[in-house]
Amino acid sequence: MPELPEMENYRKLLSQHLINVPITGVTVNREKTINMEAGDFKNALLGARIVFVERRAKHILFHLHDGRRLLLHLMLGGILYYGTEEERPERSTQVELAFGDHILYFMGLRLGYLHLLSVKESEAAMGKLGPELLDRRMTAERFAALLKGRRGALKSLLVNQQVMAGIGNCYADEIAFEARLLPSTLVQNLSPEAVTRLYESMRKVLTEATEIGGYMEMPFMAGDTVTGSYNDQCKVYDREGEPCLRGGGTIVKTELTGRKVFYCPDCQHEG
Repeated sequence: MPELPEMENYRKLLSQHLINVPITGVTVNREKTINMEAGDFKNALLGARIVFVERRAKHILFHLHDGRRLLLHLMLGGILYYGTEEERPERSTQVELAFGDHILYFMGLRLGYLHLLSVKESEAAMGKLGPELLDRRMTAERFAALLKGRRGALKSLLVNQQVMAGIGNCYADEIAFEARLLPSTLVQNLSPEAVTRLYESMRKVLTEATEIGGYMEMPFMAGDTVTGSYNDQCKVYDREGEPCLRGGGTIVKTELTGRKVFYCPDCQHEG
């Protein structure tokens, strides 16, 4: 599932190409992906312009010129591609938005969605999300305050969108590895030093992943050499059975509260 770095990469790319370009065509191939009848959706968007692209947690918000917003959540398997009809990806699309001779293809939205909302509706949809982790206001002290009084496994906390927004399976494991903490570590048992280490690891992993395009494998458009560059940089995620890059251990895969977890049993500990 695309997480904060992937969606931030998309936000930057979308902002470079779509701002103030009128929507000239709307195709809906799967009505369950949107939140109204296809005809109403098309009529509402034809001629509209995107004036600002915002990322909030794992969501993208397209701010339209008339005040309404398109809320995108890719969920598991969702991908974006921007190109001409000749560059159309060889896979099914759920929604297509045309901007002149270029089209924004929304693919893999079997669980994801693209909803047209009012400002009030979009704010309500985002209302329960936790704070942004790369916000300049997210200090070590504020991060520690988020953890205060929390209980349970570290991984479960990191992926809890109501506590902190934007982390999913991949980066939860990468952050725990960077902090030398087991994903199963109980949050209530973390020392102040371990919390500081966790904060610094979170900032480092998310910043580095964002700077090199996250782990999405498919490029956003022809000539895109940035998107997905972090895929080869993962230290533990999807590396079961491979040697740990920090020592002599072997990466293990297990499950924790129904989620797959990757870690090194040799260099990650309880605190």
